[in-house]
Amino acid sequence: MTDTAPDAVSRPGTPARPGPSAPARAAREADDDPGEVTDVLPGVPGPARPGDPPAPRPAPRRPAADAVEERAEAAPYGVPGKPFARGPFLWGLTAALGVLTAWGLAQALISARSVIVMIVVAAFLAVGLNPVVEGLRRWGLGRRAAISIVFLGVIVMFGLFGLAIVPPVSQEASDFVGAVPGYVQDLLANPTIKRLDADYQILANVRDYITSGGLGATVAGGILGAGAVVLDAFFSGLTLLVLTLYFLGSLPSIREYLLRLVPATRRPRTAAIGDEILAGIGGYVAGNVLISVIAGALSWLFLTVAGAKYALALALVVAVTDLIPLVGATVGAVLVSAVGFLQSTTLGVACAIFFIVYQQIENYVIYPRVMRRSVDVAPAVTVIAALFGGALLGAVGALLAIPVAAAVALILREVVLPRQAGL
Repeated sequence: MTDTAPDAVSRPGTPARPGPSAPARAAREADDDPGEVTDVLPGVPGPARPGDPPAPRPAPRRPAADAVEERAEAAPYGVPGKPFARGPFLWGLTAALGVLTAWGLAQALISARSVIVMIVVAAFLAVGLNPVVEGLRRWGLGRRAAISIVFLGVIVMFGLFGLAIVPPVSQEASDFVGAVPGYVQDLLANPTIKRLDADYQILANVRDYITSGGLGATVAGGILGAGAVVLDAFFSGLTLLVLTLYFLGSLPSIREYLLRLVPATRRPRTAAIGDEILAGIGGYVAGNVLISVIAGALSWLFLTVAGAKYALALALVVAVTDLIPLVGATVGAVLVSAVGFLQSTTLGVACAIFFIVYQQIENYVIYPRVMRRSVDVAPAVTVIAALFGGALLGAVGALLAIPVAAAVALILREVVLPRQAGL
């Protein structure tokens, strides 16, 4: 009987078991002859012959390690580590650093206040001039050409303002210097001055002050201070023009960049509200300039008819001060009326009456008609905003407060109130 006979014979009463398959017999034969394993089962890892080194096995894949490598490739500067343990010490350290950072930022803002104000004014002027640029573009001009034309017009206006103001001021200063000796002689001949000089030796004290060199030092310091103020004003104006030109040229790109900070689902609504705010600011600037031009033109016409000296310069003063909300027109009227009183009492009274009547017409007729389409703000809100802006930033704050109040009112009306109504 062969070796396979016991496997083929079944006991009575039991089902016959199938014999071993060909692969099983081959594996059993391979146990007797190790040298034939690689021929029979070449894909089975393990030692082929006694004494041979084991075949290298592939390393198992580690999903966590693969994920770390992918994150490292996506972040060339490394991946964030585990957060610090949030203990009491870490909370205290974070709070202290936050307080120090806030204090440092506050000090930096206070130190750079003038620069920040200049940047804000430049952006405000750029937004105000943008409607003029867009109007020129609708006529077929490119944006650069339109900006060049607008800026050329602004420079010409500043030049005309200087030509109208500087010659009268220089002439008046020259006339005053030439009239000083006559004023001195009149003072010396005055009986009251003679009596005071006899009692208190006023002329002797004045003579000692002049000869001691104190007057020369005071005059020199005043001249240097005035020169420094003029130079500072010149460079500040030049910087303001350059910043305005930059903002005006970059306004579309700045708008697109700011919109990218908003979620994509809210960009259309944000863009519409932002465009409405920009249009309101532009309309406010254009309307304010138009009202100032009207005030200056009517003032020049009146002063010319009344025979006042330097009518054009005084009218420009009225136009510039009229740009300031609430108090600007009053300041200009007081200055021009004072100059009128210096020329003659009749002219001063006529100037006062004219400006009182004109301010009523401007407040109740001209201003509402010009501003009703650009700035939709209640009169009480306008007054309060101008007062707060003037208290914070002076005349510049009062000028910027009204369009800012209009923008805040628009955001409240279009964003906050509908959200509250939906709750």
